[in-house]
This record gives sequence, structure tokens and C-alpha cells, in this order.
Amino acid sequence: MDNILAYMEKYDYENLFFCQDKKLNFKAIIAIHDTTLGPATGGCRMWLDYENEMAAVEDALRLAKGMTYKYAAAGVNLGGGKAVIIGDPRRKDREPVFRALGKFINRLGGKYITGEDVGTTLQDMEYIRMETEHVVTLPTYLGGAGDIAPMTAYSTIRAMQACCNRAYGSDNLEGKTVAIQGLGAVGHNVVSHLHELGAKTIVCDIDSEKVAAMVNKYGSEAVETDSIYDVPCDVFCPCALGKGVNDNSLKRLKCKIICGSANNQLEEERHGDLLESMGFVYAPDYIANSGGTIYDTDRLGVGGVSHERGKEKVKRVYDNMMRVFEIADRYKIPTYRAADRMAEERIAQIAEVKKYMDDLRP
Repeated sequence: MDNILAYMEKYDYENLFFCQDKKLNFKAIIAIHDTTLGPATGGCRMWLDYENEMAAVEDALRLAKGMTYKYAAAGVNLGGGKAVIIGDPRRKDREPVFRALGKFINRLGGKYITGEDVGTTLQDMEYIRMETEHVVTLPTYLGGAGDIAPMTAYSTIRAMQACCNRAYGSDNLEGKTVAIQGLGAVGHNVVSHLHELGAKTIVCDIDSEKVAAMVNKYGSEAVETDSIYDVPCDVFCPCALGKGVNDNSLKRLKCKIICGSANNQLEEERHGDLLESMGFVYAPDYIANSGGTIYDTDRLGVGGVSHERGKEKVKRVYDNMMRVFEIADRYKIPTYRAADRMAEERIAQIAEVKKYMDDLRP
């Protein structure tokens, strides 16, 4: 990305904020994509291994846009935003760092609501909450939903079942082989679900202890991180960082379905077109991984957390995925474009409703 404003204009972003505190060695970016449906909402990521600061900006922007589409497609009345702290997620002095971010978020007056993401924890969200009320992911004792990773895993499984229906004529995962890339908060829950459903799991992660835990607990087969693309399987399930679907991986994947929880799985949009031409069944990432945020934000405006209500909404991800397939078939477009169309149509409809209501006001 060479020109930030040109990129923002191309994808119609609203705001981009830069935050820094020299004494704390704190640098962060807050990207707001679209607030048509409601306040921009999306997690706070803490990550160090960016090639440069511009790469971190691009990550924040792409993730914010993904949140807009995720909420729109899921029927949630929120917009898309994201925060990225450029820093080591193993950093020990968490409180001053996250309270600093909380102060910056508070200045936005509710335009952006943050939550947990890669490299951050519920404890970090507590620190942010000390400075602003505009944080959604919180422990249960603070009125939040607690750990939302299991619901992200559940929605990934629901999308996977829909993909199996598409590819094999049945949503039954029993006997299917699933290759899971990444065993973080979501990935290990995906393995647990698959084990319960009778699937065979092949796993990899940069953390050998996490791999060993899945092998010992669920009988998963372990492979090296780069070998995961080469294993014969029914489903490739990317649950690590983004851009895993690229020119290299597409030459190597030996599966029918790609369905995982990682954000921004396509390195470039053209890879979504390649998936279609090569015959893959692809679950767009923001459809598959929407469960956590559906569950997390369900309490907003409805009087608190309800596990039953939240899980029932997450269960509907199966129906959302089937609708994506319907749109793809109707317009003869790849599924990633079909998901975008589904989200964009809802945003346009709500924008029209709001305009109509504004015109009625004296």
C-alpha cells in the first residue's frame, strides 16, 4: 500500500487514527471503515512482526473492513473498526499500555468500540475499561460474555457443515479429515468440536506444546507448520493469521473445502476467483468466524448476556453460509463476492431506511 488516502477512498473508509505515547513506547492505529449500521466495533490486536509500520496500517484497515462485512452479513447492527497496537504481545507492563489505548478510544466518544483479538486478553480489556466504557469483550463478572473463542469455533464448525452439504450432499462431519492450521484460542476449540463430531484431525502450530496437547487429548495427527498445505484432507481449516490462501498454498492444497477462522485468508482478491475456478468450496472468513462477535455483542441493548440466546444466533451461521451459496449460484460469482454482496445489500438497505427517517424529521 503506497498511498493511504487512495486506499481509504477505494474502499470507502471513514477514519484512520494514529496514537502514540513516547514514554510508554506505545504506538497504535485505530481504523474505522463504516458506521452505517452502528458504531464501528472490532477487536484490538497486539502484534510486533510487521515488516514496517505501513504493513500494520494495512492490517488495521483490512481488518476494519472485514468487521463491517462480518456484522452486516450476520445481521448485527454494528459497523466495522479495528485497533492494532504495534508491540510484543508478550510485553509484561500491560496496564499502562492498555489504559493508554483506552484513553484514546474514549476521545472518540463511542465512534469505536473495541474488544479482544490476537495478542490481547480479557485482562487487557479490563484495563481499557478503566478508561472508557467503549469496550465490549469483558469477563462475566464485569457484565461481559467472557471467553468468546468457543463461539468463534462453533460458527466455524457450522460454516464447515454447510460447506460439506455443498460439497458432499450432507452436513455430517463424521469420518471427514480436517487439517487445522493454528491451535490458538479458536483453533484448539475447533479440534475439540471436530473430535466430538467424529472427524479426523491433522494439526500444526508454531507452539509444539499446543500440538502435543491436541495429539494427547484428541488423537490428532501432527505435522510441521509448512507441511499442513500438503496433507490430503476433506477440509483445510486455517485458524492462524491471514493471507494463507495464496499462490503457493493453492498449488499444494489437497482438499475440497477451505473453511477456517483466520481473518483475511485471501492474500489478494484474485485468489478468491482462483478458488472458484479450481473447484474449491470456500467459506468466506467473516462468515465462518463471526460467531465470537455475534455472541459477544448480543448483550448490547437487550439487557445483558444470555448464553442460550447468543448460541442460537451463532447457530444461524449455517443458514448464512447457505445463503452465500445461493447468491453465488444466482449471479454465477465466487463465494467471497457473494458474501460481500449479501453484506453490501444490507448496508445499502439500512442506509435507505435511515435516510427516509431523517427526511421525515422536521
